[in-house]
Amino acid sequence: MKVLIAIDSMKGSLNSMEAGRAAAEGIRRAKPEAVITVKPLADGGEGTLQALTEGLGGRMETVQVCGPLGDLVQACYGILPDGKTAVMEMAQASGLSLVPEEKRDPRRATSFGTGQMIREAIRQGCRDFIIGIGGSATTDGGAGMLSALGYEFLDEEGRAVEPGIGALDRIVCIRSEQKPPELEQCRFRIACDVSNPLLGEQGAVWVYGPQKGVREEEKSILDQKMRHFAEKIVEFTGRDARGEPGAGAAGGLGFAFLSCFPQAELSPGIQLVMKAVGLEQEIAAADIVVTGEGQLDGQTAMGKAPVGVARLAKKYGKKVIALAGQITEDARECNRQGMDAFFSILPGVMPLKEAMDPERAWRNLALTAEQVFRLL
Repeated sequence: MKVLIAIDSMKGSLNSMEAGRAAAEGIRRAKPEAVITVKPLADGGEGTLQALTEGLGGRMETVQVCGPLGDLVQACYGILPDGKTAVMEMAQASGLSLVPEEKRDPRRATSFGTGQMIREAIRQGCRDFIIGIGGSATTDGGAGMLSALGYEFLDEEGRAVEPGIGALDRIVCIRSEQKPPELEQCRFRIACDVSNPLLGEQGAVWVYGPQKGVREEEKSILDQKMRHFAEKIVEFTGRDARGEPGAGAAGGLGFAFLSCFPQAELSPGIQLVMKAVGLEQEIAAADIVVTGEGQLDGQTAMGKAPVGVARLAKKYGKKVIALAGQITEDARECNRQGMDAFFSILPGVMPLKEAMDPERAWRNLALTAEQVFRLL
């Protein structure tokens, strides 16, 4: 029996690989002869960095960069064993969680630190980038990131404009002579699960700006500043990505990648992760697929990571079993999305704190996996 395990992190309890190893332990107790493969799983958001770096045997690096409002922060990213592939979450350098709610300033917030993180990885020899762009604090169209990568945004007097969306309408000239030549060799695979364009009422400012501090009366003004910036970028690069799906992601960071880097592509996070870890090949060779997450519910069925695994498994006619800490009534929809059966790992009623204790969660997960596989 060949078993492929790919379980999303159980946030606050077990990360993806820990959950997978716990399930493997239980399966081996029931089926000692089973050939088990554990793969990391994530949806491109929080947890993707750790899942891919640890799951693929990479190493973590830490670099000091400029945070969203200029404070220095420690940002982590991963380098995979090939030494050429970097795994990043832009939230490490430019995330909303780095800015207390009372200090959020959309006019000043900059993605400069994300560019610094990329530049450091280039210095380390990386040329292939997997980047999750969720959780941003910025609405600067990616101008900050581009500035850190050597692009210059100048006003009518030839002076560099200050960071943030507030000054984007002052840009009259763009230069890129200072960008590292290695940048031309870089490929960017961007995990993006939104389809918003850059501008307008469905764009970066109107839809995502409010959570970053944009007030209702500022939306039109800031959208016009973004529009000016976008026009200058299109003039400079000759590529118009303003209306591309995902251009408005992460405050316009999607637009910056698509406009300035020919080898950049945006794709749904789960698809990007599954491809990066070679999940399809492993599923094709398996007899049974085990997936899961902390809570299985109706939202899971709408395309979260475990359902991505289930759908791929059904492409090859594989049986799919899901394990979760909590299961809601509307999780039945997951059956229609490819899961043959799902099981809660809780052996009985217990306080949430106890259920989420990593050691207890490991035991519960292993026990449930063991009992399920005794039936097979």
